[in-house]
Amino acid sequence: MTGKNKKNSNSDDEAPELTKELAAELRSAREMLPPDVYAALAARKPGQRGKQKKPTKKPVYLRLDPEVLAHFKSTGAGWQSRINDFLKAAVANVVA
Repeated sequence: MTGKNKKNSNSDDEAPELTKELAAELRSAREMLPPDVYAALAARKPGQRGKQKKPTKKPVYLRLDPEVLAHFKSTGAGWQSRINDFLKAAVANVVA
């Protein structure tokens, strides 16, 4: 490793042990973050979600044929979103 962080590097690529010297170099989030970012972080409680960027989807209980479920699950992670996209397209075709 080169540069000014060489003294804090660890040959095992692990987090270095927190020594008194290293702790003395640490700075608070208030000092390091832009004021607007710090204010947004400080306003939220631990575990509290931020404002939704998109409308929240509604949870439903849906019974599907095993073949349909197996097909979408076989496509990997995100299969529920793909079912939603498929149904959305079907609704658009019916309405149009």
